Amino acid sequence: MSKSEEDKEKDLELRRDALRGRQFSLADLIGQEGGGFLKGESPVPFIIRLKTEIKLFISNNLRDSSGALQAVLQDMVDGADNKIGNHDTDPLSALRAIIEEIMESDNLYYDFVRRVDLKSGQISGDRPYFQKPGQPAHPEDEYSHESVKEKLSELLSIIDTIQG
Repeated sequence: MSKSEEDKEKDLELRRDALRGRQFSLADLIGQEGGGFLKGESPVPFIIRLKTEIKLFISNNLRDSSGALQAVLQDMVDGADNKIGNHDTDPLSALRAIIEEIMESDNLYYDFVRRVDLKSGQISGDRPYFQKPGQPAHPEDEYSHESVKEKLSELLSIIDTIQG
């Protein structure tokens, strides 16, 4: 017998000794075979990996000094399983779809900016400035309708550049 065969035989004998007189259950089988179930696969679900990739892209490419716009956009990504699932081979296309949906609907857009203002107030501890549609922004409002649109448009331009 070779050295590896002897080692295998010793391991098998140790297992038999450990299991002798013990009831064998389904949990034992799963425990013994469990390591093989995920071979070559990530234990992290695919949709979570896609969301993480999109969120990392947002963090690395969206200019946002206080982080409120990034946070709210990343929250939108968390709730967009269907859009992300439809673009599973190209997560940036999913992000594009999310941003375009926000920007194409006035109601969605104004609600989005309001959520960004709220998040900004939570982060800074200051009272947020809420710009009403058609009204000029407060001079100290970091997240006016125009500035948010500009930042989202810049992010779309970066996606365009990457996708060629």
